[in-house]
Amino acid sequence: MARAIARESRALGVNQLFAPLADLARELRWGRVEETYGEDGFLAGEFAHAYVKGLQSEGVSSMVKHFAGFGNPEQGLNTGPVHGGERELRTTLLPSYKRAIIDGGAFSIMTAYHSYDGYPAVANAHLLNDILRDEWNYPYFTMTDAGASDRLCKDFRMCRSNPIDKEAIVKYILPSGGDVEMGGGSYSFSEIPALVERGVISPSVVDMAVSRVLRAKFALGLFDQPLLLTLNRSAIHTASHVSLAQRLDEESIVLLTNHNSSLPLSKTAKIALIGPFAHGLMNYGDYVVYNSSRRGITPFDGLRRAATTHGAIITYSRGCSPWSNSQSEFAEAVATAKQADVAVVVVGTWSRDQNELWAGLNATTGEHVDVDSLDLVGAQEALVRAIVATGKPTVVVLSSGKPVTAPWIYGHASAVVQQFYPSEMGGAALASVLFGDVNPSGRLAVSFPRTVGSLPVYYDHWNSGRKEKPDVGRISEDDGTFFFGHEYVLGDPRPMFEFGYGLSYSTFVYGQVEVDKPKATVNDTVAVSVVVKNTSNRDGQEVVQLYVRDLIASVVVPNIQLKGFEKVSLRAGESKKVQIKVKMQDLGVWDVRMRYVVEPGEFLFLVGSSSANFKGNVTVMLA
Repeated sequence: MARAIARESRALGVNQLFAPLADLARELRWGRVEETYGEDGFLAGEFAHAYVKGLQSEGVSSMVKHFAGFGNPEQGLNTGPVHGGERELRTTLLPSYKRAIIDGGAFSIMTAYHSYDGYPAVANAHLLNDILRDEWNYPYFTMTDAGASDRLCKDFRMCRSNPIDKEAIVKYILPSGGDVEMGGGSYSFSEIPALVERGVISPSVVDMAVSRVLRAKFALGLFDQPLLLTLNRSAIHTASHVSLAQRLDEESIVLLTNHNSSLPLSKTAKIALIGPFAHGLMNYGDYVVYNSSRRGITPFDGLRRAATTHGAIITYSRGCSPWSNSQSEFAEAVATAKQADVAVVVVGTWSRDQNELWAGLNATTGEHVDVDSLDLVGAQEALVRAIVATGKPTVVVLSSGKPVTAPWIYGHASAVVQQFYPSEMGGAALASVLFGDVNPSGRLAVSFPRTVGSLPVYYDHWNSGRKEKPDVGRISEDDGTFFFGHEYVLGDPRPMFEFGYGLSYSTFVYGQVEVDKPKATVNDTVAVSVVVKNTSNRDGQEVVQLYVRDLIASVVVPNIQLKGFEKVSLRAGESKKVQIKVKMQDLGVWDVRMRYVVEPGEFLFLVGSSSANFKGNVTVMLA
């Protein structure tokens, strides 16, 4: 994917992109969850690393962002302060950045808007000098986000804001390891020549920043190649890239529920397609160009195209507006459903293209679009309930940029499919999965809470957090009777769907988990293996996941951590041995004196299909 993006970028004369994100989606109310690779540092690191490698292999510089820890803002409010200590920073938040920046060899980094533990990331010498340069030996440059430098005065109140104290901003950022200032603010770096002349800023500090920028440009080869001045249209929107986009969409769709094997749909069924995101606009994320929502294959387009091949009949009714409580269109939608064999209802969240978003048009996800509820907005859930009430099998498609809290839907819809914001081929990909031409194989990169009140629900909570079997409470759906618990009194702190979760039309059985080195040293790499068999009559893909639990540690650590995964394709009845390797050096902790140490003792390696569905385990003793 990244290579394809880079080829099109080069064809446009672009040699640097503000991507990838290595931020973690630790706060689901935050509007930018849709931009992340999920809640887990290992997973986000692997994706971001691959993105950097792909871009730069085609001569386009990556810019890893937003350094660092920009995914858990107070109250879920964009650019809000992030609270945490050094141990959490190093254990949970930094690994994804290091994997992308250092292992990936990223040529540049974008710093973040927020403050961490009381100090702004844009001028955090501990992050940008002590860790990034002195510990990680990073040789290239950092750049502020748009307007971020002004926040030192205007938002953090660390300098005068009216008029803006440009000198103070430069003195905060430049010596702290911030090399370049992006636009969008007061352009405080324009004061650098005068500050050098007055002796306020040392020329050596400026020379260091300039050298980092030049080093990246030389490494990228910008001085060896002429600047592209003509558009290479033949490399834009190629057939192979469009095909790739559809495959990515297909493999990222997650099957959440499938009661009584309601999916895949019969290819000769009469299907009522209903919902505000079924047709009329493409439901993309926020960073798309003007009018993108008018271009692409909607779910209706995709199902209708597939129906011409399969023989199904597709009817359509919007049902409701996504941004209204009005139920005036329900009657038509219900009538459409009653005349069909099965209903497919597409509801969810929405964002806007950049022009619309910054103009203030309504949205429920995107940059600076934060929420205090993860429920469906407006009449959407009422629409689903009305269609379910017809008695027709009802498949719900959640088209969204983040998890949706909808316990009733998960329990009563015949099946629920999660489609995070797709490419222009989203409708075609959805049709392929619904009709069974593609077997769903996507897995959740974020845990789905039952209610917003149970946040956070990420899987890698630290020891002493929520229990595996909490004393939960509930309210009877039948008669409203209260059944009181303690964790919570009338709720459940566990996620509705956990990290790594996802169903398939196939079924898989895991054999015994084995390890090649039951006793290991800190310099060893252990190989954990398991035989996985497809026990169904349908070809499918399983995502085998490996988690590690440090059984005894000298400090509090996450209860489990993902340390490897592999997606394996299995024909019907086929078995394959899957092997995942782990370096014991990667199982260390930041001890009480904040030193990284790999402590001797037992480590439990758990293998399964999600962070809560383990099929077997094996223990390794580290001497």
